[in-house]
Amino acid sequence: MYLGWSSPVVWGNRVFLTTVTAIGEFELPKPGLYAPQGRPEPPPLEHDWLVYCLDLETGDVLWRRSVNAGRPSFARHMKNTYASETPTTDGERVYVRFGELGLYTFDMDGNEVWSLEIPDRQTRSDWGSASSPVLHDDKLIIVYDNEEESWIAALDKRTGSEIWRTARDEVSSWATPYIWQHAQRTEIVTSAVNRIRSYDLDGTLLWEMDGRMSWASIATPFSSHGLVYVNSGYFRDEHRPAYAIRPGASGDITLADGEVSNDYVAWYQPKAGNYNTSPLVCRDICYSLLDRGFFEAVRGGATPLMLPIVPCPDAVTVRLRQQACFQGLDRAFSAPFEPDPSFEPKYRSGGLTNSVHEAHG
Repeated sequence: MYLGWSSPVVWGNRVFLTTVTAIGEFELPKPGLYAPQGRPEPPPLEHDWLVYCLDLETGDVLWRRSVNAGRPSFARHMKNTYASETPTTDGERVYVRFGELGLYTFDMDGNEVWSLEIPDRQTRSDWGSASSPVLHDDKLIIVYDNEEESWIAALDKRTGSEIWRTARDEVSSWATPYIWQHAQRTEIVTSAVNRIRSYDLDGTLLWEMDGRMSWASIATPFSSHGLVYVNSGYFRDEHRPAYAIRPGASGDITLADGEVSNDYVAWYQPKAGNYNTSPLVCRDICYSLLDRGFFEAVRGGATPLMLPIVPCPDAVTVRLRQQACFQGLDRAFSAPFEPDPSFEPKYRSGGLTNSVHEAHG
């Protein structure tokens, strides 16, 4: 059986994706709320951690590489997989992280360039890891927030050598870091439970804020309209914040009690955050597919417009191309994706669906 929550990435006519196979029967994810605590022991089965390269037009397998085979030494949550981090590529190499196993780099023909072991650490409720690597120029940026020793690091993308590592006073978080390029500078923005933080390209902290985040920080930050957006929203939490932040900040930019904005926080919504999915800005509206079965639209700092996902066109303001597919949706796990000129959210009902990411090039 193949299992992996990572998204595929596309470069030219090639599609890269990751998965893990297991021989034998094991517990599969299912819809609904269950098992807040993961299983303490890894599945006693033979696993194979795989990287695939496919032809975009035909789907033919161009190459397949195994990076590790055997019984895993670390557990995974029943709703997680051993292949939940999305690969990234610069058109010369593809960079793959398999959670607590390590990092692996291949050229476009499938030849291994370098690999790096990442010692596994305890995560909250044994949920495992999910933060994906990101590229900027010659650096590969990794965040590993856990219960023992959290850090952010930059590696030389050509060799895997560590350029810098910065310790983080953080607990388990699962958000992928975001490279925010604007007129003033380039920043690495991270979302986590204790703090929202931004670093320069040398790993020095630029600014931070206590966003009173949800207990599970999963959504990836993103930018549009000159702002960077950060949010967190476990659906059972009363406070599910979303923030829009202006460029140029320094120091602690935490909002004072009762504030909804300051010099660098452009706006704040207390209940607009996402649980598992990452939002999308399309034109002037921020869209979110929420875990609670709602499609949400936020215009600027206005009150969110809640759109229930049901098959009846009369019940929604925005027509969805696959309205019938949202009937019975109970949990959403992947972000909306915007092809040009419109977009269509991905969804989960009895299964998981991920977006396809196209690399620039």
